Amino acid sequence: MKKVLVLHGVNLNMFGKRDPAQYGTIILKEIDEKLQNLASELGFAAESFQTNHEGEMVEKIHRAHEENVDAVVINAGAWTHYSYAVMDALGILRVPIIEVHMSHVHAREKFRHHSVIAPLAKGQITGFGVNSYLLGLRAAWDLIKDSD
Repeated sequence: MKKVLVLHGVNLNMFGKRDPAQYGTIILKEIDEKLQNLASELGFAAESFQTNHEGEMVEKIHRAHEENVDAVVINAGAWTHYSYAVMDALGILRVPIIEVHMSHVHAREKFRHHSVIAPLAKGQITGFGVNSYLLGLRAAWDLIKDSD
C-alpha cells in the first residue's frame, strides 16, 4: 500500500490554542483524524508525525527515506524559514514533497515569506486552514498515481 508521511513541525502541537485568528480552533489530533479519513477514502496510508525537536524531525525524514515513503506533506512551522537541517534531510528524499501552511504566510510578517523548503517542494499550499493539509494530501496522492 502506498504511504504518505505528514510532518508537523515546531509549535504545531499547539493548534487550537495558539493564535486562533491565524490558525482557527482545530487541534492537531483533529487535523490528523481528517488526514487519516481522507487517505483511507482515497485508498492509501497516511502517517502523521509532530515534534518540537529539530533533530527528531531530521531523523524521521531519514527513516522516511529508508522506509520508502511515497510522498511527504510538510508544515515545518517556523523551521520553514531557517532550518537548513530539515531542508538538507528533505533533499535526500526522491519522492514528491508538498509544503503546506494553515495561514497565508505571504500575507503575514516579512520573515514568513521565505521558505528554505520551497525549492525542494513540488508545490506550496497556504492560507486554507485545515484544508491546506487536505489539499496537500490530495496533491501528494495525485503525484504518486501519476508516477505509477
